[in-house]
Amino acid sequence: MVANPQGIKPINIALQGGGSHGAFTWGVLDALLEDGRLDMVAISGTSAGAMNAVALADGWSRGGRDGARERLEVFWRAVGTVGRFSPVRRTPWDMIWGNWSVEHSPTFQWFDAVSRFISPYVANPFGSNPLRDVVGRHIDFDRVRSAAGPRLFVSATNVETGQLRVFEKSEIDADVVMASACLPQLFKAVEIEGVPYWDGGYGGNPALYPFFYASHVEDVLLVQINPVVREGAPHSAREIQNRIDEITFNAGLLRELRAIAFVKELIASGVISHEHYRDIRMHRIDADEAFKDLSASSKINAEWAFLQYLRDLGRVAAQDWLAESFDKVGNEPTLDLSDMLAPGLKPGAKRPVGKRVREFLEKARS
Repeated sequence: MVANPQGIKPINIALQGGGSHGAFTWGVLDALLEDGRLDMVAISGTSAGAMNAVALADGWSRGGRDGARERLEVFWRAVGTVGRFSPVRRTPWDMIWGNWSVEHSPTFQWFDAVSRFISPYVANPFGSNPLRDVVGRHIDFDRVRSAAGPRLFVSATNVETGQLRVFEKSEIDADVVMASACLPQLFKAVEIEGVPYWDGGYGGNPALYPFFYASHVEDVLLVQINPVVREGAPHSAREIQNRIDEITFNAGLLRELRAIAFVKELIASGVISHEHYRDIRMHRIDADEAFKDLSASSKINAEWAFLQYLRDLGRVAAQDWLAESFDKVGNEPTLDLSDMLAPGLKPGAKRPVGKRVREFLEKARS
């Protein structure tokens, strides 16, 4: 923990969803909480991002930053325990070669084929979901809804209207979190007050706009686990579907980033006043160099060794970002949005891999 409280800076945190890849976000949050120099004023999360958010909030109400770190670990250890009994596992060959993908697993191939032709209302009529049991057992939602800790926003997609709904802290329970993570190919829609909901990633992964109305803080840190850019066109049927999913689940976020870039340009040119509009400073922690080597199927790999790998990757990515960018928080953005208004360009300039992430990946690949 940092001894000088005057050095603490307020920030809003936006957490993407992405299945088991959310363990990367766990590592990021663990490192930020350990460092102690950021005051997390509000958190917006979708799917796995929502699970990280509620685990953090539960722990915060128990014991502040240290309680949040502990509860995040408890939650992900429980996910890893469930993963030990999953029928979808890596093949021995994948284990030998250090491949985290499960797409060579016969069970995965069977489930993948079934999900494309059979509705979950037929294949899974009772709505069985081991992850719901983990959420129900290890997250105390009374604590989540307490006044302690950051404000929370969890996103889910209204099936009937196609509109995004953002649930605030006082509304969040296990149903809301599971709605935020409900993939319609695998699970029946989650009903809340008679309204069916699917994964929030279709409308916002994660939603940024709640920060603009609910928080005075103009710094937003995005923890991104879904690559925006992939070089070349996919060729196999599975690769094509995976890329379609990535584009779909990034679309809402990119729209909001373009809106932020547009407002910033209007403020800078004097067309509108900063007095009436927020001049948002965007920041980002990601690990594109590592995630580009992970297949989409690894998002359902819940082996504890994989979750630990992602956690450690998230920790070093956060440490790199803190070393390079912390001083700029409150003063200037560290994520360049200028090309968001130029059609056809790749969003976000390619950044060099951080020193700690580069060393981590070199060690992991050796």
